[in-house]
Amino acid sequence: MDVFLSQFGPIEVDPDTVIHFPAGLPGFDDCKNYKLLHEDKPNPSVYWLQSLDDANVAFSIVGAERLGFNYVLTLNDDECAALQLKDASEAMLFLILSRPDNQPIRANTLAPLVINLQSRKGLQKIDVKADIVFSNT
Repeated sequence: MDVFLSQFGPIEVDPDTVIHFPAGLPGFDDCKNYKLLHEDKPNPSVYWLQSLDDANVAFSIVGAERLGFNYVLTLNDDECAALQLKDASEAMLFLILSRPDNQPIRANTLAPLVINLQSRKGLQKIDVKADIVFSNT
């Protein structure tokens, strides 16, 4: 499918690479289908989670481990079902980045994105009460 994205222009999206957030994301309930984009280089630092439902909606995200965060996170049965998660190793955790006016970049550590890379299903885990172990490796 061909889509026009406000930040990236026209791109071709393979439907098999679309990530579906069944409940959408908070504040973006109508945006359920996303494409994960990144620089054309090995091991990119930052990704863009681009909505395919609204070309004006995109989030800069980073793998939690890239910032040295190792989450210990518990998902309930409904969340595991929504993600079609069979094994914890299928899940990747991402943090949404933001840059408030004239301030440093911030990562939202309290509401990580959980994406099953096998099923291409995702959700945002809100108000995480997880132990976060920070390592500088």
